[in-house]
Amino acid sequence: MASVVISGDTSGAITLSAPAVAGSTTYTLPAATGTVMVSGNMPAFSAYLSSNQSIGSGSLTKMQCNTEEFDTASAYDNATNYRFTPQVAGYYQVSGGAQLNYTSGSLSSFICIYKNGSAFKFGSNTMNTNVYQQVMVSALIYLNGSTDYVEMYAQQNSGGSANIGGNQNTSYFQAAMVRAA
Repeated sequence: MASVVISGDTSGAITLSAPAVAGSTTYTLPAATGTVMVSGNMPAFSAYLSSNQSIGSGSLTKMQCNTEEFDTASAYDNATNYRFTPQVAGYYQVSGGAQLNYTSGSLSSFICIYKNGSAFKFGSNTMNTNVYQQVMVSALIYLNGSTDYVEMYAQQNSGGSANIGGNQNTSYFQAAMVRAA
């Protein structure tokens, strides 16, 4: 295997190696200044609601997804603000789900991705039976890598209180970088 080593004065060395299998492999770097992203430095997280969260009727309420499954860049606050603030500018796939639990009447429910404190993308569902209701939302969102953040909110309109079910399979918030800016 052939290698090319490029050494810098103080920044270490970069080694480019040819593949062990015969053939040709081409890597193209963009004609732009910036950070080359590899899977190891692309921010991603997944968190879920570990116990039921009661929400009133008629207003969006922030989901308090307090249990992290992973957080590759320590960019999700699972204790205070329940928000994702990545420090790498780029395009992020953001998604969430909420299981609304209620016992009587019909229920309209919503889930919303907030960006920088404002409603950004909605998902909704309406049912007229006394069952659990799953509602989900997903969006591709540009985040500037310094001040932009996203949060997950839920709303139900049953006329009384309802619970967002605390369950890692149904009530969650997650994001992953798709492409650097």
